[in-house]
Amino acid sequence: MRIAIIGGGPGGLYAAALLKRLEPSREITVWERNAPDDTFGFGVVLSDETLGGIEHADPAVFEAMQQHFTRWDDIDIVHRGTRQTSGGHGFAALGRKRLLEILHTRCRDLGVDLRFRSEAPYPEWLAETYDLVIAADGVHSATREAYAQAFRPHLTTHRCRYIWLAADFAFDAFRFEIAETEHGVMQLHGYPYAPDASTVIVEMHEDVWRAAGFEDADETESVERCAKIFAEALGGRPLHSNKSAWTTFRTVTNERWSHGNIVLLGDAAHTAHFSIGSGTKLAVEDALALAACMREQPSLDKALAAYEEERRPVVASTQRAARASLEWFENLGLYLDQPPRQFAFDLLTRSRRVTHDNLRLRDARFTGAVEREFGCPPGTPPMFTPFRLRGLTLRNRVVVSPMDMYSAVDGVPGDFHLVHLGARALGGAGLVMTEMVCVSEEGRITPGCTGLYTGRQAESWKRITDFVHAQSPGTAIGVQLGHSGRKGSTKLMWEGMDEPLPDGNWPLVAASALPYKPGSQTPRELTRAQLTDIREQFTSAAWRAARAGFDLLELHCAHGYLLSGFLSPLTNHRTDAYGGSPEKRLRFPLEVFDAIRGVWPEERPMTVRISATDWAEGGNSAEDAVAIARAFAAHGADAIDVSTGQVVAEEQPEFGRSYQTPYADRIRHTVGIPVIAVGAISSWDDVNSLILAGRTDLCALARPHLYDPHWTLHAAAEQGYDGPGAVWPDPYRAGSRRPRTGRMDAPKPRLTLGT
Repeated sequence: MRIAIIGGGPGGLYAAALLKRLEPSREITVWERNAPDDTFGFGVVLSDETLGGIEHADPAVFEAMQQHFTRWDDIDIVHRGTRQTSGGHGFAALGRKRLLEILHTRCRDLGVDLRFRSEAPYPEWLAETYDLVIAADGVHSATREAYAQAFRPHLTTHRCRYIWLAADFAFDAFRFEIAETEHGVMQLHGYPYAPDASTVIVEMHEDVWRAAGFEDADETESVERCAKIFAEALGGRPLHSNKSAWTTFRTVTNERWSHGNIVLLGDAAHTAHFSIGSGTKLAVEDALALAACMREQPSLDKALAAYEEERRPVVASTQRAARASLEWFENLGLYLDQPPRQFAFDLLTRSRRVTHDNLRLRDARFTGAVEREFGCPPGTPPMFTPFRLRGLTLRNRVVVSPMDMYSAVDGVPGDFHLVHLGARALGGAGLVMTEMVCVSEEGRITPGCTGLYTGRQAESWKRITDFVHAQSPGTAIGVQLGHSGRKGSTKLMWEGMDEPLPDGNWPLVAASALPYKPGSQTPRELTRAQLTDIREQFTSAAWRAARAGFDLLELHCAHGYLLSGFLSPLTNHRTDAYGGSPEKRLRFPLEVFDAIRGVWPEERPMTVRISATDWAEGGNSAEDAVAIARAFAAHGADAIDVSTGQVVAEEQPEFGRSYQTPYADRIRHTVGIPVIAVGAISSWDDVNSLILAGRTDLCALARPHLYDPHWTLHAAAEQGYDGPGAVWPDPYRAGSRRPRTGRMDAPKPRLTLGT
């Protein structure tokens, strides 16, 4: 087999070495446009996982690298003159130039043809001449662009500028330093990569970069100014550059990684922000996977397919973490006023890969100090600290998220709802929310939706709230009021979600006469008189909810239902006083909120659920969500329940772990109102991490509570907590310890006899 590799960076070189070592008869040629001793950047960081893969695949490379590793355990965060140190992290780094020298030597020893100062031939010629072409030609990959129609790349440019520099001394830890200047906040990322050298990256939002005049500064001036700004971190020593320039990070994704016999590797296929130290790591892991698949699969086509199948989910997960880290630094100014230890904890957990639990394992003393500063009593996880909303004190931070059950008859909640909500209340959550309870028969989503538009419905709800208050004292129960709008008159979820009923339909109303999706019923645009009627329906439902004994009321202004339809420019095309500008689109939802607040008991809190982004071009964005939250806060909302999407059928959400949390975080720190975070929060470790970092005040979980109605009590048991934040009902207390599943050890011999 003849293999051509475009690009002599770590990924391309390591792929060459592995492929040649596994099959010495392969003819492998590497083209690199630069000289062998040219390199950009200074040090590279590799994880223990990556190093383990290198050690097993090629011990010779690992041994050569090991001789030059600089290792450290601590991370220092310096902000406003205070340094917080967290230990136990375990990093290994070496100079990029040294790494390339090791790989050059290994490739030559194996017989790889290395061609420096040489532009690779055109990819089409290579594809015709060689059996396999590996495009490891970086973030600006010419190969990827030449076959853009096949790879279908997507490049996202972000909002911070950074410059890659070096210092001629070794930091004693991975160091993050924050500088608040007259132009705005700037940050330093620094780490040692040799006994006498450190990588230093200076980063700031583009607005700050322009205000500080770096746009007009040359390389020398930029380096000198950065050294002055971070003089304390550098001990007054200078910084050095290597053809360094200010740049913006670009996230690269591709719909396909291979085309015929051409395959992308490393930055050509994907990039992940440097703040999680992943570029070289991902490229090396790509090389390991590609070489393994080439060995394991019977044909090239299957090998390339297996390589992509193996690596894509791993890379996607890393890119999600890197995106979260990148956006945290883009919005760094939001967090500057946090208490010092919480700020450090927030920074350390920004990617959502480092969590409260594993940070406690790494450095229990640091994590304990953060907990004490937060106000956790001894032995109390953050999720089991109380939280107050108006006159209601929740005993812990867990919310059973509203979940439509589609199991009512004529809008009346029955035995199913009593058992469903009662079980979750007994399960220990601080707040249990109903499904969206509809304010009118025409406002139902499906025939199985519950309502609060009749006295019989209210009596049935009172039966449920009475059970919760009597059998699970200390658990609050909240009602979510809403109107389906254009998303009504549809089948039950398991019969076809959002699909129109085959018969028995009722007419729909909405902000504008726009169907939810092709084939959906077209609603009528609401008149002024109808708006008044619907406002009164909400008010009447709220009055019944108060008499039914609910502790909290949430107004549903999300997910494309009626009030959400007014808020989004994609669904509100009105030309009257209720459409057009954001202020006009807010008018009717705020009128409804005010009307409800007028009849809802003063001491009981009201929250509002919003879709913080429509996940669609031209729809509401994170900035719009802040404005919406601020408006409801000004009208007396006690908290914002921050969800996203489901407003338009053509949405393109970016799913992932805790993927909606950044929107709650932004609203909390910008508006200064308590928030409820929702969306793919699945573990108690996630809840503790989000609460302790200050990204949310409460966490709402849906599917985990379907899987386990006693999720909160089990979370307490698994953490060894038995306090007021998680009270087992007396009949269940015997089950507060995990049952034994069988004997795990063999019986030990009673006697040992000599011979």
